[in-house]
Amino acid sequence: QVQLVESGGGLVQPGGSLRLSCAASGSIYSINVMGWYRQAPGKERELVAVIRSGGSTDYADSAKGRFTISRDNAKNTVYLQMNSLKPEDTAVYHCNARGYTTVGFKYDGWGQGTQVTVSS
Repeated sequence: QVQLVESGGGLVQPGGSLRLSCAASGSIYSINVMGWYRQAPGKERELVAVIRSGGSTDYADSAKGRFTISRDNAKNTVYLQMNSLKPEDTAVYHCNARGYTTVGFKYDGWGQGTQVTVSS
């Protein structure tokens, strides 16, 4: 079993910044990909950014130039630094991790989500 716990969400004014964290724990042998997704009310969940074990990253067009994803492999933790936040960034942000457990099973896990609200 793999658990993901997010933190760092909250209320911020337009133009402000937030840093999200997500720590993975449990029977982890490897984490190949960690990422952030978000879901706004009435919309489907969408990719924000992912980072692979080697450090390569992909971003949604809406996140490029404003958000930065990073990870600490020793701590099994992924971060999302969000700058220049806009009201349209308001959503529940979910952490995702994919890899293998210590007994060789694949996992594709999700955190419970953290609310980010951008409003004046």
